[in-house]
Amino acid sequence: MLRATLRSFFAHKGRMLLSCLAVLLSVAFVSGSLIFSGTVSRTFDELFKSTAADVTVTPKPEFDEESQFPSGRIETLPAATRDRVARVDGVAKARIDVTAENLTVVDRKNKAVGSTTGAPTIAVNWYVSDRSPVKVTSGHAPRGEGEALLDADTADRKDLKIGDPLTVMAAPGSFKVRIVGIATFTTTNPGATLVFLETGTAQRELLGRPGVATGISAEADPGVSDVQLKRRIATALDAPGTFKLETADEQAKSQASDIGDFLDILTYVMVGFAGVAVLVGIFLIVNTFSMLIAQRTRELGLLRALGADRRQVRRSVLTEALLLGLVGSTLGLAAGVGLAVGLIGLMSAFGMNLDAAEIAFTWPTPVAAYAVGLGVTFVAAYLPARRAARVSPMAALADVEVAGTGRPLRVRAVVGLVVAALGAAALAGCARSTDTSDAAGLLAVGIVCTLIATVVAGPLLVRPVIRVVGGAFPRLFGSIGRMSQRNALRNPRRTGATASALMVGLALVVGMSVAAASITKSFDEQIDKSLGADFVVQNDNFLPFPQEITEKVRAARGVGTLVRQRFVQMRLTLPDGGTTKKVGVAADRGLEKVTSSDYVAGGLAESLRPGRAAVTRKFAKENDLSVGDRMAARFSNGARATLTVAGITAEDTGGGGGVGDVVIGMPTLNKVQPGGEDAALLVAAGPGKDTDELRKELERTLTPYPQVKVLDRADYKNLVREQIAVLLYLLFALVGLAIVIAVLGVVNTLALSVIERTREIGLLRAIGLARRQLRRMIRLESVVIAVFGAVLGLALGLVWGVAVREVLALEGMKALGIPWWTVVAVVVGSALVGLIAALLPALRASRMNVLAAIAHE
Repeated sequence: MLRATLRSFFAHKGRMLLSCLAVLLSVAFVSGSLIFSGTVSRTFDELFKSTAADVTVTPKPEFDEESQFPSGRIETLPAATRDRVARVDGVAKARIDVTAENLTVVDRKNKAVGSTTGAPTIAVNWYVSDRSPVKVTSGHAPRGEGEALLDADTADRKDLKIGDPLTVMAAPGSFKVRIVGIATFTTTNPGATLVFLETGTAQRELLGRPGVATGISAEADPGVSDVQLKRRIATALDAPGTFKLETADEQAKSQASDIGDFLDILTYVMVGFAGVAVLVGIFLIVNTFSMLIAQRTRELGLLRALGADRRQVRRSVLTEALLLGLVGSTLGLAAGVGLAVGLIGLMSAFGMNLDAAEIAFTWPTPVAAYAVGLGVTFVAAYLPARRAARVSPMAALADVEVAGTGRPLRVRAVVGLVVAALGAAALAGCARSTDTSDAAGLLAVGIVCTLIATVVAGPLLVRPVIRVVGGAFPRLFGSIGRMSQRNALRNPRRTGATASALMVGLALVVGMSVAAASITKSFDEQIDKSLGADFVVQNDNFLPFPQEITEKVRAARGVGTLVRQRFVQMRLTLPDGGTTKKVGVAADRGLEKVTSSDYVAGGLAESLRPGRAAVTRKFAKENDLSVGDRMAARFSNGARATLTVAGITAEDTGGGGGVGDVVIGMPTLNKVQPGGEDAALLVAAGPGKDTDELRKELERTLTPYPQVKVLDRADYKNLVREQIAVLLYLLFALVGLAIVIAVLGVVNTLALSVIERTREIGLLRAIGLARRQLRRMIRLESVVIAVFGAVLGLALGLVWGVAVREVLALEGMKALGIPWWTVVAVVVGSALVGLIAALLPALRASRMNVLAAIAHE
């Protein structure tokens, strides 16, 4: 039996190739994501460990987690803390650290010199240390005001050299420097732009005043451990609520955690690719083995007649599947290494220089690769293997398929209806739910159940749908069209399984497109309704900008009303004693003139008075708040204030035109947390002023500040659309992999179908069917199968998209958008997919020798 199994496997190498590709792609993305993320993690771990000080002292933040909407404030501590640390027994050296990330650096042409790929631009004070990640390779270190050191990668990328001027736009204001030296990374370059300043200059220009620092770094004497030194410094400072102390290992882990968030996104995306590949690959492998077993009915029957029992036959088919998985996993693992190397090269193109020669190939990678590859093929081949084991020895006497093909369709109908009912109930519960997390859970259950129901019941839908989809074929193509339609109807299971692979990908495309269109339409409606300003001045990535820009805009000719908005982190203590963390919005008086919001109680103008606040209806309902209730607020600098609820908006999100659940007045914020940077400026033209002229004036005024843009309502909508589109394109790329594998499935099905119908094709050719007509028949068969999959995918995707919109509605995005052009593109694209998939099988069929085909066994 083993020899027969191996001979059968190697006899069908061509038939197995496409199924092997599905396994290969699945394993490649799994192993590639593990190798890539492991390489980057290890590289940065080594970087952080080699450059971190033995102990660092930083201000203890009120909010540990990084806010999605930063306020722009830099937390500082007294620089004199360095002297206290330096006197601690065991400290060999202590230095002041000054670091600022929320800044922009431009060259003499007002072009930003920072990375365009999202990596930060960082200004730090220069210090000499054995652990410094850079060394001066030309020029000299900054020695005083007006001098700066620039990293070599940025200098090469922006064609900058010693002597060139730069303008640094920091929170306290802009200042000019001249490049006096170039520093080269001695470790991995994380892609950031680094500007080094003399310590005193850094304190004045980056932090706004001397005598403060962002941290203190201490190096231990020989024989003193990091843990011991940390304990001694903590005792000397004696202010546990004021300072945060970290050893080198703790600091490295903290920094690696920040990088880890970025790596997790990449890993999840790649694992998503692998998951889709696995799901669609299962359909392909099930279909392939089902067809092979149907074609080998006589062979299997002969084995049974010669004494093979059911267990041996089942084991034979599963052995073939495991061989397929073994080959696919091995090739996929090699492809995964290549994929990881390619990704490392891609990251280098974006400025993050990693060494591909030091890839992290650890034992979990091959284990995961072979587990996925062998698991996919085993699961996919199990049902066909059971079917093969039921072949009767009498099947060796006749050329028939496996008996009992009609009965399982009734089982499919029952199972499909039950699972569909569960899915429909879950989606209905999602639509009625008032809690976002509950609705999302029901949505996931509904999607999974409806997908399973459609796959299970797919063969039952083949006849009614294809009779409609291919109904015009006989009239358009005559007898060729009629035969192509009947070929697709001949085996509903095969057609359903082939179309299911394509259906999954298209359902995801349509569902995500509906969700994206709904989000876009909701934002458009919200902007049209709430934004009354003529222009919005803000950073493209919503980062705050210095007050210097605000004052320039305020002084521009034609400006009538200017309202500043800032993000503010708060820890609120509610009337019932509970606490919650919120990112709120602070705004100037006059916000009601440039935004429009409906209030169910109180009003916006009253809410912006000192000590007052507005909250959203959803937040008020969740916390049983009403006008007049008081909340105790603690801000990121530790300051406290009492806020009285003076307004409740009719919206569930973004009260007062902002993004937060809480809106306060700028006087309230300035009293407890002075300074800070603005996140946006809402500008309205003065009486009788032309908005076009105002825009030109604003753009002229902001020419020296490339980090901010002047946006009208249409620009603001486009900014939101572009951000949604980036995510959508990424998801489309993921789904594109599913469609590629689905095409392989259609090719495989048609190729095996041609082999199965070899004698039939020979007879058709013998009675006068031309080669061109034969190719057309196979192409039309492929098109009708692909369009059938598109119809199921469209129906499923629209249902999913509408259900996703119900979840979004709980977050204030209530509009429903149907991307009709995407729907049309799906149908047309599916027809093209069918044509492309049929090219090789049709060509092979047309080249068959007629007499050899008729004599085929």
